[in-house]
Amino acid sequence: MSSLSSADWSAVWLTLKLATVSTVILLLVGTPIAWWLARTRSKWKGVVGAVVALPLVLPPTVIGFYLLLAMGPNGPVGQLTEALGIGLLPFSFAGLVVGSVIYSLPFVVQPVHNAFEAIGRRPLEVAATLRAGPWDSFFNVALPLARPGFVTATILGFAHTVGEFGVVLMIGGNIPDKTRVVSVAIYDHVEALEYAEAHWLAGGMLAFSFLVLLALYGRRYRTGGGLG
Repeated sequence: MSSLSSADWSAVWLTLKLATVSTVILLLVGTPIAWWLARTRSKWKGVVGAVVALPLVLPPTVIGFYLLLAMGPNGPVGQLTEALGIGLLPFSFAGLVVGSVIYSLPFVVQPVHNAFEAIGRRPLEVAATLRAGPWDSFFNVALPLARPGFVTATILGFAHTVGEFGVVLMIGGNIPDKTRVVSVAIYDHVEALEYAEAHWLAGGMLAFSFLVLLALYGRRYRTGGGLG
């Protein structure tokens, strides 16, 4: 018999919803960034790449803190969202999505970027000789060839969002049915010495993480390539 309460199940479904929405946005935002990084010779390439990769080295609480300031009532983003009638993003599901997208961006951009770079210029040059336009070359040549990178990016982006703690706690707090995700629920149970409930949630996260890694490394060994 499960030891999870209705509040815990709500946290599970909210986490899955957050991960799904964030992953879709990450793919939409990350794909053009990855394509630009793979194709450009701009002097700004290193700067943009470093900015995208910042979440890999910054503590999640640092990212969450500055996002909280930016999206708060005195921040530029907060003033903009209030002027647009959207309201403030902190302590809302929309705020969690923003934080999750920024925090997981490198886990999507880097595999797609690597996949685009691995294609090289030759297939696109051949497509150009056949009178394919830039959009045709991108959608009919680059995207199909980069499919393995997109699979890896989707899995990593989704899994990384599921496992977030610092960023979501800073931006969303701990509001049941609204911003309380699984990682925060585990923390709550441990603080309350409710180890049985914490075991159920933590065990589920452990199994999920193992299956993600199994899928990634299984694909790597089947194809003989890397994770990118």
